[in-house]
Amino acid sequence: MKKIIGVLVITFLLVGCETLLGEEIGRLVINEASNSELHTEETSLSLKKGEKIAFWTDTDIVYKNDLALVYILEIWKDSTQIGRTELDALNTNPRLMEVKKVLGNTTTWRYSGKMKHFSIKEDGNYTFKAILKSSDNPTLKINKAELVLKK
Repeated sequence: MKKIIGVLVITFLLVGCETLLGEEIGRLVINEASNSELHTEETSLSLKKGEKIAFWTDTDIVYKNDLALVYILEIWKDSTQIGRTELDALNTNPRLMEVKKVLGNTTTWRYSGKMKHFSIKEDGNYTFKAILKSSDNPTLKINKAELVLKK
């Protein structure tokens, strides 16, 4: 009986988190900065007017000194580009599951966080194309850099 109650409680917590944080509908696994050569990822979705898409990052990086890390995102409806935005991967709100260690000038940082959102103005097929750019920092090691789309 205790096991059944435990399973039910965990299920309710997971469902509650999805409702609060959004349901994942797409993920662009980039994992490499496009500073010298382009590393583009994309996903296509059929979306309805009024839906709100939130852009999250799943990030796991190691670097020394200062760093800027930005997703450059193009939004296409059918075959027409309708938007372009920059998403600061280091400036998220909320930020979840964060583990950050700074030893001297070396930072190890892992987290998931929301960057921005986009409202769908009309039904259609949307394509989201992204690259990841970083400041000039040869010490940057990207273990994970994924752009997550939630609604």
